[in-house]
Amino acid sequence: MSTAAITPADVPRLTSGLDELLEQVEQYYSKKILAYGPTPLGVDWSCVPTQEMRFVQLLKICVANDTPNNAIRLNDIGCGYGALLAFLGRRHRKKTIDYAGFDISPHMIAEANKRWKTRSLTSFQVASSGFRMADYAVASGIFNVKLSQPVALWEQMIAQTLGDMHATSLRGFAVNFLAPMPEGMPHVSELYSAPPDVWRGYCQQALGAQVELIAAYGLREYTLLVRKGSGSAS
Repeated sequence: MSTAAITPADVPRLTSGLDELLEQVEQYYSKKILAYGPTPLGVDWSCVPTQEMRFVQLLKICVANDTPNNAIRLNDIGCGYGALLAFLGRRHRKKTIDYAGFDISPHMIAEANKRWKTRSLTSFQVASSGFRMADYAVASGIFNVKLSQPVALWEQMIAQTLGDMHATSLRGFAVNFLAPMPEGMPHVSELYSAPPDVWRGYCQQALGAQVELIAAYGLREYTLLVRKGSGSAS
């Protein structure tokens, strides 16, 4: 895999290949929310505890370590039905957060708008790019389920999305990835995984960012905290 050597100039804006990829993923997640409703299963997570464990890691980029009185603008990429808002309301209710959620599934966005229509400083949009400018962005699990898409095309989509998040985040963003299965364990072809150095290296080299790796939190995955600036943090 050569992803770590990719630069922004090497990642073209995908056209027909991206359209097909996004259509397949949108249909997959729309079926989930229609079948299971606004629950972790509705966004293809197994349960609330693991879903919120991921939120804890992702929010280390911003509200978990920011001063309580600072208002922030936060983009939630692949927001689903807005589960992160419920978590923020319980764990960071004193924090002023101007929140925008983006998802490729119209059914997800419809559910999110229904659930959060009375919350101020909140918006939702059907989109896979063209995010608003914000202080931070987070994305939970959006790169995991590649379905039948070729790995090379999926990695182009990841690189493009990371570039979009970087360009529209004033201070930084956080994403998570599945770690590879241990040697000897069966690989699920519809899931995408990569060693941490692949995408940590991409964010450092192609985006010129500082990257902190968070792992060993009880799940077969890791989180990258990507901050504006040069260099790296381990």
